[in-house]
Amino acid sequence: QVQLVESGGGLVQAGGSLRLSCAASGRTFNSYAMNWFRQAPGKEREFVAGITWTYTAYYTDSVKGRFTIFRDNAKNTVTLQMNSLKLEDTAVYYCNAGPRVGDYEFGWGQGTQVTVSS
Repeated sequence: QVQLVESGGGLVQAGGSLRLSCAASGRTFNSYAMNWFRQAPGKEREFVAGITWTYTAYYTDSVKGRFTIFRDNAKNTVTLQMNSLKLEDTAVYYCNAGPRVGDYEFGWGQGTQVTVSS
C-alpha cells in the first residue's frame, strides 16, 4: 500500500521560506512524476509543482521563481523549497504521484499546513 507522508509545514511571515518534504513508500516510483498540490480554505485542491523521473520540473504560474521542486529517486522523496512566501500561499500542501506531472494516482496523505502571516 502506497503511503505519502508530508512534513515541514509551519507558520512563517510573508517573505519567509519553508521546505516541505514528502516521503513515499509502498512501491517503486520509477518513471513516475511526483507532484505537490495545495488546498486553501474554501478552495479546491490545485497543482503547485511537479517533477518527472528525469528531473524536469513544472510549476503553476503563481509560484514560478519562488518555489523549487526536487526529488531523490533513491530515497523516494520529493521536496518543495518555498521562498518569498505570500499570504496567498497559505494552504494545506499534499504530495502525490502519477505517470505524468499533475497526476495523483494514490490516496492523499494528511498533508502539511503552511500558514503565511503578514
